[in-house]
Amino acid sequence: MKTDLTDTTSSKINKALVLGRRAIGTPAVGMVLTLVIVTDEENAYDALKAANDASREHPSRTLVVIKRVSRSPRDRAKARLDAEVRLGADASTGETVVLRLYGEVVDHAQSVVLPLLLPDAPVVVWWPVNAPSDPANDPLGALAQRRVTDTYSAEQPIHELTGRADNYTPGDTDLAWTRITPWRSMLAAALDQVVCEVTSAEVEGEEFNPSVELLAMWLADRLKVPVRRSVSAGPGLTSVRMESSFGPIVLDRPDGSLATLSIQGQPDRGVALKRRETAELIAEELRRLDPDDTYASALRYGVDRLDEEAALTAPAAAAPAADEAKAAPVAAAEPAARAPKKAPAKKAAAK
Repeated sequence: MKTDLTDTTSSKINKALVLGRRAIGTPAVGMVLTLVIVTDEENAYDALKAANDASREHPSRTLVVIKRVSRSPRDRAKARLDAEVRLGADASTGETVVLRLYGEVVDHAQSVVLPLLLPDAPVVVWWPVNAPSDPANDPLGALAQRRVTDTYSAEQPIHELTGRADNYTPGDTDLAWTRITPWRSMLAAALDQVVCEVTSAEVEGEEFNPSVELLAMWLADRLKVPVRRSVSAGPGLTSVRMESSFGPIVLDRPDGSLATLSIQGQPDRGVALKRRETAELIAEELRRLDPDDTYASALRYGVDRLDEEAALTAPAAAAPAADEAKAAPVAAAEPAARAPKKAPAKKAAAK
């Protein structure tokens, strides 16, 4: 069931929700939280589709806030609110209200959203794109117990991580962190299987991928070892290698779907480690609404500190490479010198 409201108010939207629930035969409100999505027109469809899929696990009232750009001074001076109310099959298992804000009301979105929040229910705000630098101090973010951003969609993802660390407030989280949950689980399980001391680690993945940096910071923070980052063609994270007193521990995923876990002295094992859709990431974040202390600790470790650790370990890593480069001309010359001795052996084999 869909209801379009043009040039409306929050009270009229609430009335439309009540009438819509009665029309479809569900007068009671069975929602567990309010999910506020702040996005633009271009990304609204994908974000709403992910939220509807996640609502099968977490029935919620979804408020999609779309701030429309007014082209003329006259339009910018005139405030207008259009809404689309979706209930029943059109809103999956929850309720959806699409809010389009025009003119001066764009700067006061919280005044529109506040009357539409479910009473006595948690509030989660998600910015799929264009997240504020300080989500907790954003007018909409101040209404929420949980604030979800995605640095992967930022123009400078790695630089964005530094800003997230500087402005972190309990309740903040990021989908770049959520993406590495299966990796963290597998690596922790691998270390539980052997008694060893990890001496260093290397994380390999796409360039400008914040998940690579977050996984490296998590390893460095928890294991207290230097962690290097390497660039690969992807997709996403491709490999993690930990050097330990027991031997190398490698988790390799070259195709974005199936990974191989290799531990010294044990047979290689295939592990399902597929790249997850946005709906699965949002559903995971909605399972817990308390502050994520592990994310906070890894984020505050800092990208700059990772670079400092890499700079300290780089000379030691470069020395073997230099030795190999010096030995390369000798190795190239040796086959040429041995060629005459190998010729009779080939004739004997031919015979």
